[in-house]
Amino acid sequence: MQEMFDRDGVRFQYPGDWQLETETEGEGWTASLQSPGTAFLVITYVPGIEDPTDLVSAATEGLSAEYPDLDATDAIDTLAGQPAVGADINFVHLDLTNTCWVRAVPAGEGALLVMAQCCDAELDELGPTLRAIVGSVTVDE
Repeated sequence: MQEMFDRDGVRFQYPGDWQLETETEGEGWTASLQSPGTAFLVITYVPGIEDPTDLVSAATEGLSAEYPDLDATDAIDTLAGQPAVGADINFVHLDLTNTCWVRAVPAGEGALLVMAQCCDAELDELGPTLRAIVGSVTVDE
């Protein structure tokens, strides 16, 4: 990992050959990372969210609307050193199977949503990088 993202007490490392874009909406923001391949990762800070499960549900419902045959399984994980709620999602898009991990935790005065996705053909190659980026996420208390 060569680059560092740092905003509002949220930090993570990412490879220098991945493209970072940020967007701001009110007091919230989104950082999107695109790999040179199909893998991408989106981290969103949403102020005013008391239950991170709401973000996971919204993300899963949004994907389900776009990919009605998706398979989603509830997941409990660790993100930024704290228990994270989430979902492991699989779906088909353009004849490619895709894996998506969605996780959320409380952060500051809101919650942080992390969504990592990759087509399964590149999962062995890019999955470890996605997991390393997610594993590098820290949130100030």
